[in-house]
Amino acid sequence: WRRRRREKAPMASMDVEETDPQEDDQAEPPTYPNMDLAQTVFQLEAATPSELDPLRAQIVEAVRSDKMAPYYEILIAKYGFSSDNALLSELKAANAEELAALKDTLEDAEQNHGETEVLDALFGIASFHARVGDKEEAYTAFDIIVDKPKVSTGKKIDASMAKLRVALFFMDTDTARKLLRSAKKLVEDGGDWDRRNRLKVYEAVFFMIERDFKSAAELLLDGVATFTCTELCSYESFIFYAVLTNVLYLKRPDLKKKIVDGPEVLGVIHLPQLDPLPVLVNGLYECEYAGFFNALVTLNSNLLRDRYIARHARYLIREYRILVYSQYLDAYKSVMLGTMASAFGVGQPFLDQELSRFIATSRLNAKASCDAPAVS
Repeated sequence: WRRRRREKAPMASMDVEETDPQEDDQAEPPTYPNMDLAQTVFQLEAATPSELDPLRAQIVEAVRSDKMAPYYEILIAKYGFSSDNALLSELKAANAEELAALKDTLEDAEQNHGETEVLDALFGIASFHARVGDKEEAYTAFDIIVDKPKVSTGKKIDASMAKLRVALFFMDTDTARKLLRSAKKLVEDGGDWDRRNRLKVYEAVFFMIERDFKSAAELLLDGVATFTCTELCSYESFIFYAVLTNVLYLKRPDLKKKIVDGPEVLGVIHLPQLDPLPVLVNGLYECEYAGFFNALVTLNSNLLRDRYIARHARYLIREYRILVYSQYLDAYKSVMLGTMASAFGVGQPFLDQELSRFIATSRLNAKASCDAPAVS
């Protein structure tokens, strides 16, 4: 999967390992739009006052680097960025010059070259619009490729997934839903192994946005060992989503085999950016409920900063609580509330209120005792 990574690792020192020139030649160009930028922009909504200025500076630098004039105008209108007229004029001029050159390349390809060069030029124009954050122009440019006669199914899938990436960048879920249907049909008609697997990741992300975590969990778990979709998210983020969703649905033996002891998961789950997943997973499997509950506090903060999941954070945290309450109660015919509260590291009044609510709504298969502070 490293071959498809968008970012380049920084050079830590002069003593670096030599790379094979042929391997460099095979490296794929950056893919657009920059999904990391969309995540950074989303973090503005959950940022503390001290975090705002550094985040804005980081975003403006990304806009300047990719010459994103249309997106800069969105940032000014939607997020209250200060309007730097000189920067905006500079970006617009650069965009106009680049687009004119790309159209000249397309015209030359149409007049003097073959279908391959024409298709490359069309992808160049579409990628340009995706890079600068012009959603409608990017949609139109990718549609031209998909609708063009004699284009291979593989290239149509590439264009469809690129357009889908633009839709996810802008959280245009209506367009994303339609694109997923058409892209899946193309894959069924002639998609190769890599495109099939990458499309599953797009579909899983869409399912998470739509709060269909069970469907997302199945697709994410299926792709843990074959992940190549780094144009959409990093492998670390993919594992985060896979663990986050599958903890809710896997039976205990599968949780042990595929998550707790899964080699791909173990390879990254202890990285700092995936905290507190190790405590969450082991707390569930080892019945360390107090640790599990403590992990939920940190997890909730992390969920609120994720653009795909933030809107469902409250729902997920509730489902995790129901999950561990059910697991704990399944081991007892009857248990005192004080004993259970101690196991979870919470106060008895809080636990009483929680259990009463979940029992009343039939989310817990239990019954509160009228004679003593107990549940059965």
